Amino acid sequence: MQNREILETVPLLRELEESTREYLARQGRIRLCGRGQLIYRAKEPVERVCFQLEGKSMLYSVTHSGNRKIIFILGFGELLNDHVLNEHETSLFCEAVEVGQVLEFPVSVFTEAMKKDFLLTRRILAAQERKIWRLGHQLKNTMGSIYLERKLAAKLWKLSRDFGVPGKRGLEIDIHMTVTFLADLLGAPRETTSRVCKTLAEHGLIRMEKKRICIPDRERMARFYKTGRYE
Repeated sequence: MQNREILETVPLLRELEESTREYLARQGRIRLCGRGQLIYRAKEPVERVCFQLEGKSMLYSVTHSGNRKIIFILGFGELLNDHVLNEHETSLFCEAVEVGQVLEFPVSVFTEAMKKDFLLTRRILAAQERKIWRLGHQLKNTMGSIYLERKLAAKLWKLSRDFGVPGKRGLEIDIHMTVTFLADLLGAPRETTSRVCKTLAEHGLIRMEKKRICIPDRERMARFYKTGRYE
């Protein structure tokens, strides 16, 4: 990595101590990732600490039946690792959702920087704590009697908040999403997911066109996933 300014574009790496920035700038490298490329695999030792520079990536697990369950979709500046220390194996898969760039550091280099700069350590801990908070929030939407329509509505609402692009028809989620992708996101069979999407579309909560989803009214979507009422 030749330019230290790249570090300053990543919120978790901004305004660190001068020596830390110099150290990371010398040791980091940018990796180009194609759509569908694995950034790391589950049950492998942690070798690199990765941050999303361009594009998006997803963290997912594989169920006992061999189905994929998407846990997070992460965008610019976010820490991609489920584990940062090399004392443990990774527990999830990380895969590029689209063509992009990842800034990565050898784990030994990054942990050494964390030892010397508490601000970096504090930010990494905060990022991982936020992932735990998000997992807890997801559990509230997957336990009990909440219908699949409401589960999918909640996930799409969040994606529109994180990756929404304003358009004439509402807020378009800037992610290429097939029914199979949505099924992995929902943790449901493809046929069931297709039915759920059709139901949401029939009630005007979403618009689907060319593997893109648009939400015409986010407030109405929020009311639906919280109450189950379409109007």
